Amino acid sequence: MNRYEGLFILNTAGKEEAIKETIDKLSTEITSAGGKVETVQKMDKRSFSRVADKKYSSGFYVNVIFAGQPALISQLQSRFSLNEDVHRVLFTHAPTPKADVAVA
Repeated sequence: MNRYEGLFILNTAGKEEAIKETIDKLSTEITSAGGKVETVQKMDKRSFSRVADKKYSSGFYVNVIFAGQPALISQLQSRFSLNEDVHRVLFTHAPTPKADVAVA
């Protein structure tokens, strides 16, 4: 299994109170596809530096680290492209965590 990091930009237009539910749906979607979610980091709402569509001038950023097979990424990309709550998503390889070494 490989470790991946997914950066999600959520569409929050008129849905500010439903952010937690949307994040839970993202995690559920990853686990139902065969991945194992390690951490979910909720970031904040940020304005886009370049606005391509005036309907979407900002988004809520979420970083998810998960493990899964390489075929999982293409499956998740197709699933999240159909999800109207996800504005953009980017998957990258996550580095392996370094073990803490006690210095004596």
